[in-house]
Order: sequence, then structure tokens, then C-alpha cells
Amino acid sequence: MSTTSTTYGARDHARAQAGTVTEAMPAIPASTWPDPPPGIDPAKLTWAETVAGGGYTHKVLARGTELRLTDVEGDACAHVLLYNADQPWERLNVADTVKVQWNAYLGEAIALLSDQARVLATVVTDESGNHDALCGTSTVDGLRLFTLAAAKHGLTPRDLPPSLSFFQGVHVETDGGLTFTGSAGPGKSVVLRTELPVIVLIANVAHPLDPRPDHTVTPLRVLAQRSAPSTPDSPEWTASPEAQRAFENTADYLTARGLA
Repeated sequence: MSTTSTTYGARDHARAQAGTVTEAMPAIPASTWPDPPPGIDPAKLTWAETVAGGGYTHKVLARGTELRLTDVEGDACAHVLLYNADQPWERLNVADTVKVQWNAYLGEAIALLSDQARVLATVVTDESGNHDALCGTSTVDGLRLFTLAAAKHGLTPRDLPPSLSFFQGVHVETDGGLTFTGSAGPGKSVVLRTELPVIVLIANVAHPLDPRPDHTVTPLRVLAQRSAPSTPDSPEWTASPEAQRAFENTADYLTARGLA
């Protein structure tokens, strides 16, 4: 009988786990993902993973990557943070994302802005419409998971700004109060396109305004594939004068660094 009470026994037990597959684990290499959705070329996949409810994940993505997040069962809540991978002191600024574009609601063509007035990523497809740019991940569970994910990239708790939340929405009432609107249902996806090389941190935990007494959160599917960044003739560039300026700031930064 196998035992882990000895070094050899522990080694044999560990090696016996090779090939074990569970739902909540990444596919390595990503091209081996078993059921890519329409529009996804397995050969171009750079990240393929299912994140369990209460779990987290993280990755460095190249500029021009398309990141597809899918609420598999209808109760995922993808809290997302983004950092410039080349200089991670530049990071997602949710307040600027909202106020600069005069829009408290996330959706297609919304640019996700950094604290340097540049575009870290753009929402290019949104099947859900139920998101939140106001509450952040203010639960203990969410902060704990973000702290763990950040540490994998040399970041500390002081490097954690407010996050965006996808698939669980809130509505702003006329008196300024927030009403939780919940999910748009299972199978909905959001696609982000990275406009700079970015560090992505994701915590899949319940929304802080979710009124249900149980910690209700279901799996999140994460797929990323190589693509191309936007160009001046892309609709995101001219979605608003403010977005155009942010894209121009991004292009100027890339040109100065020889990355354009």
C-alpha cells in the first residue's frame, strides 16, 4: 500500500497524480484546451483556464491579446486589475475610467484607463451588460485573493487599487444609491483587448452588494488568444474625444519606447 510517511512514498504518491484533470485548472499548453468557442483559434491561445468560485488567477499578456471572460453558470463575478507589465507602478484607475469617459457603466468601446491617462485595455465585446465600476472588490475574500495574485508579480497590498467587476452589476439611482442588479445569466462573455503589455489579476468572488446570505459564486472561464492592438481607424479610438486622447497618449508612449 502506498504511504506518504517516507520520502520515497511521498514521491511515488506525487508522481501518481500526473495526468489528473480537474475543472478548475489551466490547460498547459493553452492550445490543448478541449472545447474552444467559435472564433477562438486553439493555435493562438496563450491562456486557457477555468477559475473556480472563490478562486483567483493571474497572467502577463502581450499587447494586442484578446482576453475572453465567460460566466459559465451565471453566478461568476470576475474582479479584474490591470498593470503595465513593463512598469507596474502604472495601473488601472477606475475613477479615471469612469469620469474621463463620462460613463459609470462598462460596455463595448469603453477604454480601461491607467493612472497615466493611457489605455491598458478596451472592452471590444460585451454579451452581459451587467458589470460594476463603482464598488470594487471590497470583501475580505477578494482582497486576500488579490494579495496572493499580486505577490506572484512582486506586488504588495499597497499596489492594489480599486478593481472592476464583470458579470454582476449595479445601477445608480437618482439619489446616488446603488442597486445590485446581479447577473445577465449563464454563458455570457466579455472580450477585452490589451493595448499595452499587461499584468492581469482576477479574483472570482461574490460581489460586495450581493444580498444573498450564502457566498454564491460559480466558475469563470478565461481564454486569451494572440491578436492585434487597435489602430487609429478602430472604432474604439473615436468612441469619444476623451478616449481618442487616451489612445493618442498610449501611441505616444509606445513610440517613445520603440514599441509601436
